[in-house]
Amino acid sequence: MALVAAFAIAVASTPAGISGAVLLLPFQVGVLGTPSPAVTPTNLLYNVVAAPGGLYRYWRQGQTGGRLARVLIAGTLPGVTAGSVIRVELLPDPQVFDLVVAVVLLPLGLWLAFTSGPGPTGHPRLRLPAALLVPLAAAVGCVGGIYGIGGGSILAPMLITSGREPAEVAPAALASTFVTSVAGVITFTVLSAHSRGTVAPDWPTGVALGIGGLAGAYTGARLQARIPDASIRRLVGIAVIAIGARYLWTGLLSAVRLLPPSCWPAPARSAAIARKLAQRAKDLVIVRPASRAW
Repeated sequence: MALVAAFAIAVASTPAGISGAVLLLPFQVGVLGTPSPAVTPTNLLYNVVAAPGGLYRYWRQGQTGGRLARVLIAGTLPGVTAGSVIRVELLPDPQVFDLVVAVVLLPLGLWLAFTSGPGPTGHPRLRLPAALLVPLAAAVGCVGGIYGIGGGSILAPMLITSGREPAEVAPAALASTFVTSVAGVITFTVLSAHSRGTVAPDWPTGVALGIGGLAGAYTGARLQARIPDASIRRLVGIAVIAIGARYLWTGLLSAVRLLPPSCWPAPARSAAIARKLAQRAKDLVIVRPASRAW
C-alpha cells in the first residue's frame, strides 16, 4: 500500500515541481498511522531512497549543482539538525504538529495554485548573495527537520524567482535535499537512543515509500511534457490547500482543548457543559435501579 501510494503521489507532484515527500507526510499520519515524531524521519528516509535516481540523471547530463549546491548544503545541514532536535524535544505531540503541517502546506498550495511557475529569466532580477543564501537555507533546513522534507521544494521556487535558471537550481536543490535528509535520518536515529517514545524512522515504511517515489518521479518526469503545466500545478495546489486547511482546523481544535474551559469560546463552553450534563444524566439512570433494588 505504501509503495503504490508513494508512486501515485510522486507521479502527480513531480510535474508540479514539488517533492512527493511534502504530500506523503499527511498520508503517513492519516492513512498509515505512523506515530509521531517517527513520521518525520520516515519521511526523510523517503528522500534518501528516492533522490539518488534524480541525482544520477542530472550527473549523466553534466548537472551537479556546483557551487550553489555547496552553499545550500552549508546552510541546510545545521538547520536540519536543529529542526530534528526541536521536533523531538519541543514538538512531539501529534496535535501540535498538525499546526506545523498546516504552516508548511498552506503557503506551498497557494504558490502552486495561483502562480504560473518558473518562466523565462532573461530579464535581470536580484540574485540572492551567498551571505544571505546560507542563513536562508539554514532556516529552510530547520523547517525540513521539523516537518520531514529536505527543503528543496521550498528553496527551489525562491531561487528561481530571484533570477537563477531552473537548470542550475534543480540539481542543487535535489543535492541539498538528499544530503539534508541523510543528516536528518542520522540525527533522529541518534536522538532515539536517548529519548522516550517512537523517535527512530520506520525503516520498512520509509524504504517502501522511497522505492515507490523513485519510480513515480521517473514516470512523472516522462509525463510532464504531455500534461499542461498550469493545469497540473493548479490541481495539485488546490489539493495541498485542502489538506493544509484540514490540518489547520484539527490543530486549532486541539489547541482550544488544551486551554482551560474559562478561555474557550462561548459555543465551545456550552457544548462542553451539555456533554457533562448528558453524561451525569446517563450515570443517574444507571445508578437508580440499583439503589431501588437495594
